[in-house]
Amino acid sequence: MPDQSAVISAQGLNLTFQTNDGPVHALKDVNLEINKGDFVSFIGPSGCGKTTFLRCIAGLETPTGGQIFVNGMTPDEARMARAYGYVFQAAGLYPWRTIGGNIKLPLEIMGFSKAEQNERVGRVLELVDLVGFEKKFPWQLSGGMQQRASIARALAFDADILLMDEPFGALDEIVRDHLNEQLLKLWARTEKTIGFVTHSIPEAVYLSTKIVVMSPRPGRIHDVIDSPLPKERPLDIRDSAEFIAVAHRVRDGLRAGHVDE
Repeated sequence: MPDQSAVISAQGLNLTFQTNDGPVHALKDVNLEINKGDFVSFIGPSGCGKTTFLRCIAGLETPTGGQIFVNGMTPDEARMARAYGYVFQAAGLYPWRTIGGNIKLPLEIMGFSKAEQNERVGRVLELVDLVGFEKKFPWQLSGGMQQRASIARALAFDADILLMDEPFGALDEIVRDHLNEQLLKLWARTEKTIGFVTHSIPEAVYLSTKIVVMSPRPGRIHDVIDSPLPKERPLDIRDSAEFIAVAHRVRDGLRAGHVDE
């Protein structure tokens, strides 16, 4: 049975892909609990199963062993219950739809009234600081603004869980810093549970209440770090001794995960 206090609970999770070159062990014996309101970052080398685990939470991949529960349900049940929003690496906005039209798309599919659609679009545009851009097309916005629109789309139907697969990986450092700050503010305002995949140690440490360090394939959890940092985090907290100590532990965990192989 799942832990009733956990929003996301994985127990002995395994996933093996069958390929023409033989089986690929993507995840092995993953045990993890994520509680309501946690901001959990997953960090590890390419191919370590970070995105695969996120996709298992979302019901986009089917584990070959173990169990995973989302809000006490199977991932498929949670998807049908609209328990989460998902933000991909690329913004994935339809170029022929305005920003408002892109954000409305899941609401249209779900059958919300036009008045409710408009109300929700206005609310999430305010959350991501894009008020006034709803009639613009994606090509008229910068990469960072497009990604904020993608986040707004994932927030539009007000799911309690937000899953984010390296959403800022393609952006330059200045834009990324700004969006990290905005994401923390958004998280504080909405109190959502966030699962966030990243390759960046500073990003993982800056954003998270919990950092999951994963080892190379087969993807296993090498370390789970509960952050000692306060919830209020200006960017210059990255110069603090506490921040640097957590970053060192993450880096040491990534190195040790390679050595364990």
